[in-house]
Amino acid sequence: MAHDRELLQKLAQCAAACEMCADACLDEDNVKMMVRCIRLDRDCAKICHTASSFVASHSDNAGAILQLCADICRQCGDECAQHKHDHCQECARACRECEEACRSYAGARM
Repeated sequence: MAHDRELLQKLAQCAAACEMCADACLDEDNVKMMVRCIRLDRDCAKICHTASSFVASHSDNAGAILQLCADICRQCGDECAQHKHDHCQECARACRECEEACRSYAGARM
C-alpha cells in the first residue's frame, strides 16, 4: 500500500507539472515551436490521471495502463528536456521520475 501511495503521488506530481508546462508554453514567444511539447504535456497529464484511477481501484489492468503511462512519460520527458525553459526542465524531471515509478510498479504487477 505504501508503494501505491508513492506511485499515486508521482502520477499526481507529473500530471501537475505537465499541466503547468503546457500552460507556460502557451506564453512563450514562439508558441509554434512549442506545439509538440504542449500536445505531449496534455497527453501525459491525461494518462497520469487515468493511470492513477486504475491504481487506486486496484484494477487488474493497472499494469498495462502503467506501461502505456511510462511510455508517454518518456516521450514527454524527452521532448521537454530539449527546451531550455525552466518549466520544461521541471516537467522533464517529473516525467522521468513518474516513468521510473510506473515501470517499477508495472513490473511488479505483471
